[in-house]
Amino acid sequence: MKRTEAKNIGQIIDDLLKKENLDVALDEHRASALWPQIVGDGINRYTIKRYVKDGVMTVHLSSASLANELMLNRATLIARINEALGREIIHEIIFK
Repeated sequence: MKRTEAKNIGQIIDDLLKKENLDVALDEHRASALWPQIVGDGINRYTIKRYVKDGVMTVHLSSASLANELMLNRATLIARINEALGREIIHEIIFK
């Protein structure tokens, strides 16, 4: 058996996630969890539910006027979420 360099557990997990293509799914989940930090408590109070699938975040809001306002600022929101994640995961946000 051939010896290889020792890896720490974090590197092993990262390698496994990338190999199984689970790193993107994990980052999509993290993007959804970051929503309250990105928009703040005031806007998050009107958020009913949110989820991410295939790079598209869907956010259900209880206020139509807030949804329209956020629609105008979605490019900024996408940039802030991707910056917090450290890579481009979200490419579209849909408000309902």
